[in-house]
Amino acid sequence: MGQEISHSSFSDEDFNRFRDRVVAETALLEQWMADGVLDQGEPMAGSEIEAWLVHDRGLPAPVNQAFLEHMNDPMVVPELSTFNVELNTQPLAFSDGMFYHMHDELADLWQRCDQVAGREAAHMLMIGILPTVQQSDLCLGNISGMQRYQALNEQVLRMRDGQPLMLDIHAQEHLVAEHDDVMLEAATTSFQIHLKIDPAGAVRAYNISKMISAPMVALAANSPFLFGHELWDETRIPLFEQSVAVGASDYSKRVTFGVRYAEHSIMECFEANRDRYPMLLPQLMDEPVESLAHLRLHNGTIWRWNRPLVGVSENGKAHIRIEHRVAPSGPSTLDVIANAAFYFGLVRELMATEENPEARLPFINAKENFYSSACLGLEARVVWFDGQEGSVADLCLQKLIPQARAGLRRLGISRDETDYWLDIIEARVE
Repeated sequence: MGQEISHSSFSDEDFNRFRDRVVAETALLEQWMADGVLDQGEPMAGSEIEAWLVHDRGLPAPVNQAFLEHMNDPMVVPELSTFNVELNTQPLAFSDGMFYHMHDELADLWQRCDQVAGREAAHMLMIGILPTVQQSDLCLGNISGMQRYQALNEQVLRMRDGQPLMLDIHAQEHLVAEHDDVMLEAATTSFQIHLKIDPAGAVRAYNISKMISAPMVALAANSPFLFGHELWDETRIPLFEQSVAVGASDYSKRVTFGVRYAEHSIMECFEANRDRYPMLLPQLMDEPVESLAHLRLHNGTIWRWNRPLVGVSENGKAHIRIEHRVAPSGPSTLDVIANAAFYFGLVRELMATEENPEARLPFINAKENFYSSACLGLEARVVWFDGQEGSVADLCLQKLIPQARAGLRRLGISRDETDYWLDIIEARVE
């Protein structure tokens, strides 16, 4: 869930003091890593799903303020626009029955949300991009009331010297447009999968998450349409990257696949945050350095497709999570939990069986695979371990789905439950 801030205007002194705190908190996190004081408990699974509020004709319904007041549930929170909301699930340890539990919790929350939306003559819908959304809907009149979003818009435009954001997406058709604010981002809604991981395993989990981003986006893609144009199979990927663009270099893009794998420590990502990314929301907080509040707020303004996060466990210790952001929202609660099961199973199996996957799949191939798969979906041709080439659909059917099944079994998931969720993925790919 995005941190709220108290105001949207900042002075040069605010930026300097905020940066000083990020530097101090990054140093503390590095010390905790070295001393082994971060949470090293069992892995945990969690998720967030961004959803649309729509009218009966399928048009965006900008009613999230009244909707959220009626919901009055801390697991349902605002998103950037007044026609989007975010649903969160409770973190779960890996055990037999956990995906059924995760689904039942999400389905129950979804049903309650849909009932409450009905009070506003709206209903809930999950998809990566709502095909009916128009550029005129993505205006500041439809921005959510949180100060965080007002400040985000002001600071992105400040960093662009007031220049409009440019969309240029080329596929079956070509869309070129310009936009005067960050509301284009509101058209991109995703299913974000969280894996709490032992710090010692975080580098490998992070790198493998990058490797499997291509098959994940290919088998989950559901968003080919934007503003009446047929574009990428998952147009949400280029749309999000271009909607908050504040730097031309791969080293400064706020939405990015990255420039390399992590090599020795997940700290490399937080060091890059400190060194390469200008502060976007320099909200000073009266928090002890141990809360890492400024580091976490700054990290929340850098939207890597695979993003390391720092959270706090029930035991009070800080922990590391990998947030896998490549899958779109929807189209159903069953589909998103099946996507999560595939991700968790595949990460677990590759971590257990591949000694040096980074050498077998160079980063440049993983990156090219990702964008090709976002563009062409299951028809994309990819390069896999040891230079093997073929369609991403064949790769999923012949290798990755069987490996995900084996990984879920390693996590203690029964054969019946494993088959229930991964049969959904297999049938979809077929």
